[in-house]
Amino acid sequence: MHTIRFRMNPSTHLIPFLCLLVLTAGGESANQKDMGPITCVVQTNLQLDLSKHGLVKVPSDLPWDTQYLDLSYNNITYLYKGNFGILSELCVLKISHNSLKDISPSAFQDCPRLQLLDISFNALKTIPDLPLTSLRFLDLSENLYNSYRLGESYRSLVNINSLALGSPWARSVKVTDFSPLSAAPLRSMQLGAGHEIDGYELSSFTCLLALRELTLKMSFCQKPEVLKDILQDLDKIDVNTLTLIKFVPNQCNVSRDIGKGFKGMNGLLNLTFKDTWFSSSVLTKVVFNIIQSSVQTLSFLNITFAQDTSEGVQIHSIPGYNNTVHLKVLSFDTIHHHQYNFPLISINATLFPHLTHLKFSVTGISIIPCNLISALPLLKVLDLSDNLLHDHGLWWPACSFAHVFPSLKELYLRNNKFKNLQFISNHTYEMPSLDTLDLGSNVITLRKNSWPPHLTNLALSSNVLGDAVFDHLSPFIQTLNLTQTGIMQLTQNNMSQLTALRQLFLSFNNIKSLPDDLSTPQLVELHVDQNSISTFHQRAFEGLTGLRRLKAGNNPFACNCDLYWFVTSFNKTLLIDWPLDYACYSPPDLAGMALEKYLPSRLSCDPWAQAAVAVMTILVVLTAAGAVFYAFDGAWYLQMLWVWIRVKRRSHQRAQRLGEAFEYHVFISYSQKDSQWVDTQLVPYLEGEQLKLCVHERDFTPGHWIIDNIIRCVEQSYKTLFVLSNNFVQSEWCNYELFFAQHWAMGIQQDSLVFILLEPIPADSLPKKFLKLRKLLWQQTYLEWPGENSHRQTLFWTRVKALLKVSHQSTTLERVAKEVEPELVRE
Repeated sequence: MHTIRFRMNPSTHLIPFLCLLVLTAGGESANQKDMGPITCVVQTNLQLDLSKHGLVKVPSDLPWDTQYLDLSYNNITYLYKGNFGILSELCVLKISHNSLKDISPSAFQDCPRLQLLDISFNALKTIPDLPLTSLRFLDLSENLYNSYRLGESYRSLVNINSLALGSPWARSVKVTDFSPLSAAPLRSMQLGAGHEIDGYELSSFTCLLALRELTLKMSFCQKPEVLKDILQDLDKIDVNTLTLIKFVPNQCNVSRDIGKGFKGMNGLLNLTFKDTWFSSSVLTKVVFNIIQSSVQTLSFLNITFAQDTSEGVQIHSIPGYNNTVHLKVLSFDTIHHHQYNFPLISINATLFPHLTHLKFSVTGISIIPCNLISALPLLKVLDLSDNLLHDHGLWWPACSFAHVFPSLKELYLRNNKFKNLQFISNHTYEMPSLDTLDLGSNVITLRKNSWPPHLTNLALSSNVLGDAVFDHLSPFIQTLNLTQTGIMQLTQNNMSQLTALRQLFLSFNNIKSLPDDLSTPQLVELHVDQNSISTFHQRAFEGLTGLRRLKAGNNPFACNCDLYWFVTSFNKTLLIDWPLDYACYSPPDLAGMALEKYLPSRLSCDPWAQAAVAVMTILVVLTAAGAVFYAFDGAWYLQMLWVWIRVKRRSHQRAQRLGEAFEYHVFISYSQKDSQWVDTQLVPYLEGEQLKLCVHERDFTPGHWIIDNIIRCVEQSYKTLFVLSNNFVQSEWCNYELFFAQHWAMGIQQDSLVFILLEPIPADSLPKKFLKLRKLLWQQTYLEWPGENSHRQTLFWTRVKALLKVSHQSTTLERVAKEVEPELVRE
């Protein structure tokens, strides 16, 4: 027989306790209990919290589409018809902690979808009538009614799933109290307000055929027989989960066997004692009876233990009991010790052959009995968190470790005083099935160590370890918790050693960035929230191809272009804390802005977009410039600019020109299309007058560029005669000749230009590039060819001769200028 004796440090009640994971099956979380078994989906934007607003009545201006309304902690005293008249979509209503004295039966008639109603902690002196067919969760506890009798209106609660009743004045239960709910699908119920029960009529619960979970918030110190009657009824309707709150009040002297009713129960599977007082004698009797029932999960939460017998808790054998104990889960979470001594607990471990989960948390244990190590062959989970254990407190040198927890898979040692990681890792080899070890919140020091391949889940959170911790890890680890361990840097070298890693928790460290070469394709979950990361580079996630869950909020994000891809392109469905925990930290003007609202333009942050826009802009500008260039004869003006530059280069010779002889009297500029008139009319007449002419067809120097020939001929001619026609206007070369001759005339010889208008050219019809010609036609003398009129031809030639007459003997500009008298003819 293996007898296990525990010695627990009584000073536990002097230190604060932290309640961790409760290993009880069928437990209900706080959120589940609060919201109840409702089916409606409440949207966040349709929730309205008016708690603690000092309200004395229900506001009349509530949004009609409100689905969730919290009016708790106000001073509302009455609820009448019409108070919720416009809230037809209301699903959840909380009016707890008010001063409600009365509720009209028609107060909620306009809320057909109401499923959760919490009116606990009020001053209701009667249980109100609530004909709500959709109601699933109703909390009427902590009021002032003196009876648990439900009215006939409760027969309409055809969907009720959970009900809470409790009043300090209602201390007895009658057989007719719950009969209106006999046909209701009521599965969970809480009854009582923490006071001693006075009476219970048999069969009071048997009408609740669907009931499976019951919480009794009441004491049985004075009348323990009442508990036996209740348990008898609960066994009839197969209630499988029972929670007893304040089961025994402080310093209660129970003379009879208060737990006798548990013995022989067949349907009860989960039993919890919470916020109660246990003496060693009462605890012995209660446990002795419970292990003779069908209970599989037994939990003690926040109890006060007082040892009133010298031998303490003694459970060695069960006389006449041949059945196997069904207990699989045993949990002690938070034990306060009434005396300042070491309580004694002596239990025959062979009575618990099926025990798989054992928890002693916040109990003050400093040493584990040797027998416990090998007495529970099927134990899979051992939770010793929040105690005073140290390295040798669990692995006591006096103990034999030949058969150490042969089936143990999970060992939780969080918040103790373990220190030597090498010592601990060596002892994990003695546990062949161990795959999970939690050493969080201890005083771990790093030393050279090794880990067995079967240990795949390791938690070292809340220890001061630093970056060196990565040198003390196993390549077989799949889940690693290094939360709040002082890590400053995460490198690819660190990660390359953890080839099997699938989950990594690095929250609350000082990591500034993720490495770009973080190639860990097998990683499924990563937590890097609460660090010093200012941005996420896209390259850092390219190697995390298997990532499915990422928690990265509450970091000092710099909202700039480095974060552009994360905001716009990263798959937000991977973020388990998006968007609430993501906000800009810098620059100062964006500090506090939600990251989901930070939407920088692609143009301002994407280099490829910037390049594309730049190219498009250049193309548009060039296209527009080309169009303008073409529309306004840009090519022609460009050529003219080049000609003008050449003229300027020759300007230094202008002073010498006044003293040099001209080679020609007249340079004739005309269009090739007008050559017949020039060859048959103009040239013969002028040469007949002994004038030396320069005609491009015969006088241009072969092999020289045309522009150079034009410039030379204009410079070497006393005058330049332009034969104007529509053909002249269309000739590019004629334009060059006119352009250069004009500049020559302005700079050297002001009257050297003579114009013959071969055919009418309206000045307004000239292209814009002939603005100079238009001005010249307006301001200077020009001669019009009279056509076939012989009389006018004679006058025409006389005028031409007068304009072009020069001395045959003197060809210098000065002498010719004296002999020629200009004649102005304006038409």
